[in-house]
Amino acid sequence: MPDLHDRLEIVDALYRFALGQDLKDRELFASSFAADAEVDFRPAAARWGASPPLLTGRDAIVDTILALFTGRVDTTHQVTNPRVTVDGDTAHLTALVEAQHLLSPHHRTHALLKNRYDVDLVRDGDRWVMRRVVIENAWFTGDPVAIFG
Repeated sequence: MPDLHDRLEIVDALYRFALGQDLKDRELFASSFAADAEVDFRPAAARWGASPPLLTGRDAIVDTILALFTGRVDTTHQVTNPRVTVDGDTAHLTALVEAQHLLSPHHRTHALLKNRYDVDLVRDGDRWVMRRVVIENAWFTGDPVAIFG
């Protein structure tokens, strides 16, 4: 059975991802990714007809997502049901993430999503970072304009 510390650090990578977005904290958000990371939101976005690009590379991911939200969208993310498998210096995580997006400063336009996250991670020193994130949507309500504009 993998070390409990590894399991906590693996889930913490997704917590850093979520809270980094919510706080618009560039350093915290970036700390969740490997340099060669990929974020694939296309499966989730396809549910409402959007087709965002595959995001590749930590800096591009951080720049794109924070530019999309900062000053435009208030977000809150809740991570639940994490399941972890570890194989040496790689790991796999699945979790449910509920994401609330509200247009700033008037929250009349909003979207609430329940997404399934499928995440591949790698060990990076004493912590774990996400290398590939695939996000699929279980359900959503509201107006997707609150996410993509």
